[in-house]
Amino acid sequence: MKIGHLENKVPAAPAAERKPAPAVPQAGAEASATVNLSATAALKSSVSTEATFDANKVAMVAKAISDGSYKVDAGAIADKLIGNAQELLGRGSR
Repeated sequence: MKIGHLENKVPAAPAAERKPAPAVPQAGAEASATVNLSATAALKSSVSTEATFDANKVAMVAKAISDGSYKVDAGAIADKLIGNAQELLGRGSR
């Protein structure tokens, strides 16, 4: 689970303003350019875009909050924040 975003999001250009992608070179053609992804772009391309949602879990947490029995684990939150910061700074364990 990621907490927060450090980079500013740039709104996508409307479809009318988008340029078509360049043609892919044919087999045997010489490459004319090299593309290098930034660490952020590489990370974003490797992250699954499939979202999961557990309605039962949300209902259980909402009930626990409303009846006052929900306990916050500050240590777990701190560990996740530190891990997320290390990952964003490129110091995460691999």
